[in-house]
This record gives sequence, structure tokens and C-alpha cells, in this order.
Amino acid sequence: MKSKAPDRLAAAKRAALNALKRARRTADRAGVTLSEWEGEFLGSVEGRIKTYGRAFADPEKGAPGQPLSMMQTVKLKEIVKKAKGEDARLKRKGFKPRQGFGAKR
Repeated sequence: MKSKAPDRLAAAKRAALNALKRARRTADRAGVTLSEWEGEFLGSVEGRIKTYGRAFADPEKGAPGQPLSMMQTVKLKEIVKKAKGEDARLKRKGFKPRQGFGAKR
């Protein structure tokens, strides 16, 4: 008996739902309070994925097989970083002097 090929859309949907649950759980365990907007974002995206299979309607905002748009993925990663206590802002470094080819120290 042949096994059926895995449904990639269903797998992507499950992965997105698990990522949303994991983000909320990480914030709860760390004692980090999410802002009202972040909590609403997680809830609304989860609801749209459960209902429609994806959280965005415009095909230009993300790949056809993905349940989250590019910006939703970025925001989810920012929420996870906040829950883990990592600084979400970029750390900038100063300019370093450039050494040319064969430059002496």
C-alpha cells in the first residue's frame, strides 16, 4: 500500500500555528507582558490561519504556500525575541579601518 504524499499546505499551517503558540508560551513562562497590540496580533493571526489556512489575502505579500506573510513572520520573530529577553534592535558597530591588499601593519 502506497502512502499518501504529505500535504505541504497543511504542514505549513500546523508549523505556523505551533510557532504562534510557542511565542505566546515563551512570553508567559518568561513573565514578559506582551503589549495589547502583540496579544491581539497573535490571536487574530491564529484565528485567520485556522479559518482560512493563511493569514493574508494579497498574494504579493507572501508565497502562495505560506500561511504567514513576510511582515507577519518578521513581527512574530520580534515578539519571540522580546519574550526571550533579547534586544530586538540592531546593534551597530563603528567603522573599521580598511586594509588594502598587501598593506603593512
